[in-house]
Amino acid sequence: MSYTASAVVRVTLIHNADAGDDDKLTPEQLAAAIEQAGHEVRTQSIQEDGWSEVLAQPAELVAVAGGDGTVGEVARRLVGKQIPIAVMPLGTANNIAKSLGLVERDACRLVAGWPSAARLAFDLGIATGPWGRRHFIEGVGVGVFTQAMPWITRRESIAGARSGEMRVADALRQLREHLHGVVPLQLNAVLDGRDIAGRYVLFEVLNTRYVGPNLFLAPDVAHGEGLLHVVGVTEDQREELAAYLADWQDGKTWPAELGVHTGRRMELEWTGYPVHLDDASWPQENDLAPTSPVAIELTIERAALQFLVPRRD
Repeated sequence: MSYTASAVVRVTLIHNADAGDDDKLTPEQLAAAIEQAGHEVRTQSIQEDGWSEVLAQPAELVAVAGGDGTVGEVARRLVGKQIPIAVMPLGTANNIAKSLGLVERDACRLVAGWPSAARLAFDLGIATGPWGRRHFIEGVGVGVFTQAMPWITRRESIAGARSGEMRVADALRQLREHLHGVVPLQLNAVLDGRDIAGRYVLFEVLNTRYVGPNLFLAPDVAHGEGLLHVVGVTEDQREELAAYLADWQDGKTWPAELGVHTGRRMELEWTGYPVHLDDASWPQENDLAPTSPVAIELTIERAALQFLVPRRD
């Protein structure tokens, strides 16, 4: 379904000026490109207090210029509103944009493609646990990536890298090094009533094809099918995962022997181990471990969002 609501589209542009590389387009340049395409534009920085109030203003399209964190913050506030989101990827990993096939096109070309773009129905995950009820776009996971997240974030070599591609490459190298020392987690997990418990070094429940530093774990995700994609790497598959991480730049797909499960409802028994929900970690600094196991339930809200995906030239 093409986006042809009107000749002049009212666009709300939400941007994160700190995202991405130094040579990216500024918010002013992005707004100018939208205006030059014949649209009305209202701009809003996500770094300002009360930024989300702009979403109550009339608009036919919400454009988001930033990384996965920015896209996620906006998307969670547009659930069920049937307002399409146009991603203008400026972040480091850009997992959502990569899953949508947008990362190799510059912002001006994306804007030019809006009138004939397709609306893609996009599922949203729901994670219910000790944090309450929270939507996730990319995924929820435990194991090596979750444990390495704070450590990787603090790495000066990653923070100081000149480009997003270099930052992702360095993060993956550090993740591979961290993998050798990670202690397997005995995880009690049930997917659609099927017991998949095991000792895992990586366990990810995914709503997108990519997660973290561009980990290409679920190549077969179709974003409106209403399914969770579950990747579990057990203790005895550690070396296969290490080999995959070593060759990530070669564009290799996820090894068939490691497998991907699909289902609609995941139940986990949480005993206090670290969990990531998209780019957020749980437990947080002042949270206490439970005195007895607590249930985590992961489900899908089907077609909760709409993304605008311009056709390729």
